[in-house]
Amino acid sequence: MGGTLRVAVLGAPGVGKTAIIRQFLYGDFPERHRPTAARRLYRPAVLLNGAVYDLSISDGGPGPAPAPAAGPAAAPAAAAASAASSSSASASASASSAAASAATSAASSAGDGGLQELPDLKDWSLQDMDAFVLVYDICSPDSFDYVKVLRQQIAENRPAGAPEAPIIVVGNKRDQQRQRFSPRRALAVLVKKSWKCGYMECSAKYNWHVVLLFKELLSSVLARGCKHSHPAIRLQGALHPNRCSLM
Repeated sequence: MGGTLRVAVLGAPGVGKTAIIRQFLYGDFPERHRPTAARRLYRPAVLLNGAVYDLSISDGGPGPAPAPAAGPAAAPAAAAASAASSSSASASASASSAAASAATSAASSAGDGGLQELPDLKDWSLQDMDAFVLVYDICSPDSFDYVKVLRQQIAENRPAGAPEAPIIVVGNKRDQQRQRFSPRRALAVLVKKSWKCGYMECSAKYNWHVVLLFKELLSSVLARGCKHSHPAIRLQGALHPNRCSLM
C-alpha cells in the first residue's frame, strides 16, 4: 500500500510557508526571511502506519514555473519577489475588502496589494492536488483574508465531479501569541463550520505542531473515501496514535 500524494502549501508572502516545509523536512528554521521567488517542489518519502507514501509538496510562490528545491533562487527573481512582498503591506487592506464573490477579479485588480500574487490555479494544475495547506500569520488579518480568497478559488476551479481535496487552514507564528489579531477559538469555529475546512495552529520557528500538521494532512487524504464523516471532523485529532516519519 502507498502511492504519491500531491500537496500544495499556499498563502500570502511572508507567512512562513517555506519555513513550515523546511522544518518538517530538515528540522531547521531560517532566521532570515528570503521571499520565495518561484514555486518549488519537494519530494520526500513518508512512512505512515507501515505504508510508504511519496509526497510532492508544492511551495507556492508568485512565479509561474516550478524550480528545484535544492537550487538557489536567481538574484533578480528574489529581488523582484522582495519588492512585491514589501509593496503588498501598503495596499493589502484595500484588497482584503473585496467581496468573496469577486475573488478572482480581486486578485487582478488589487494593484500592488498582496492579492495580486494569488497563484493561477489552472496554470499550476492545482486542480489536481490531493490536499491543500493554506497558511496565514496569526498576527496579520490581511494574510487571513488572503487565505479566504484562496479557499474560494480552489473551490471554484475544482473540476466538476473531481474528488474532494481536503484543506487545512494553518495559523503560523503561534510563538507570537500575544500579538494575534483574533482569538484562536473564533477563527477555528469560522474555518470549520463556515468554510468546512480543517484548522490548526503551529510555530515553524519552534517546530510546534509542524509534524502533526502533515500527519493530519496525510490522514485526511487517506480517509477521503469515508462518505459518512465530514472532512472537518476527520481532520481534528485523529492522528495522535498514528506514526509518521520521513525516509
